[in-house]
Amino acid sequence: MKENKLIELSMDFSVAVLNAVDSLKGHYALVNQIERSATSIGANIHEANYAQSKADFISKLQIALKETYETEYWLELFQKAGFLNEVTTKALLNQCGTIRRLLIASVNTAKNNK
Repeated sequence: MKENKLIELSMDFSVAVLNAVDSLKGHYALVNQIERSATSIGANIHEANYAQSKADFISKLQIALKETYETEYWLELFQKAGFLNEVTTKALLNQCGTIRRLLIASVNTAKNNK
């Protein structure tokens, strides 16, 4: 899949996470963490499009991949803590999982074409 599709999916995901946590009061450090990890996914995918080398491209996608795992952790924590309801969490985890799978495929393809 092309990276511009990943950019679009990651942008939509970032907006969905920001909207989901926007009304949370208190726990600002935790909200900051999920906002940072969720938005970092798309930022790194976008940055990969301007990589200086194939290795840099792969590295940026791998960073984005790591951020998906971190974001999944925060989403699960927020749901268990009662900050997000199960329906919202499931939808966000589904979006994040889609991006994660696409990133894995993209990294593998880039490594194989090295």
